[in-house]
Amino acid sequence: MASEPVMWIAGVRAMYIQALHPKVMLGTWQNTAFAKPDEAWGRFTRTVEFVRVRTYGSTAEVDRAAARLRKVHASLTGVDADGTTFRLDDPELLLWVHCGEISSCAEIARRSGVHVTAAELDMFVAEQRRSAEVVGLSPAIVPSSMAELDAYYQRMRPRLRVTAEARHAFRVSFAPRLPPALKALHLVVPPVNVLAYASLPRWARRMYGTPAIGLTDAAVTLALRAAFESSTRIPPQLLMLAGAADARQRRSSAA
Repeated sequence: MASEPVMWIAGVRAMYIQALHPKVMLGTWQNTAFAKPDEAWGRFTRTVEFVRVRTYGSTAEVDRAAARLRKVHASLTGVDADGTTFRLDDPELLLWVHCGEISSCAEIARRSGVHVTAAELDMFVAEQRRSAEVVGLSPAIVPSSMAELDAYYQRMRPRLRVTAEARHAFRVSFAPRLPPALKALHLVVPPVNVLAYASLPRWARRMYGTPAIGLTDAAVTLALRAAFESSTRIPPQLLMLAGAADARQRRSSAA
């Protein structure tokens, strides 16, 4: 599932979900190049590389990447609007980021027509507790099924809101400053982002203030299915999905 190019949409959707937690968004804003468009792409590619290693790397590679990430998180703090300092490795924040990624992958796979059953999606969510452990979470507090993910979001909704930083990040996501070699991605970014946003839960779209960009849920599902069917013609390298290319090569070698 992770090797499908349509998962690029899931990655963007995850960022939109993650930005709804005020402390996650504020901590990201204060400690990264998010507010500096010329540097933001480097942060994004480092995140993609971490996900690639976590998904396809050897145990030793994952351990090294995880240790580096936990060390960085442990050294970072944010300052809330009331002056309260918080740690970026707070389990609540790490769990929110994890669930945003996993729920987005499951939702896009389900709606785009990736060949997974409901039982396999539950298995995927349960297996990803290991990826949560990599970033420093106890698997015991991590949802282990689609139903548990839904219950988690119900509990979290009262704590969520769209901050000024989240609105700014949302706007600039549609016109990122890309390296010259990747200028062609400017053609791909807007439709990918529209689908990512339109696939958000209705409560999340209401928070952002645009319920569905004029698209019904059924229309979004049809568009996701079309994206899945056509995305095999998009070079994975263009989408920075090195993991997808690696997985396809492995399958081809094994055939």
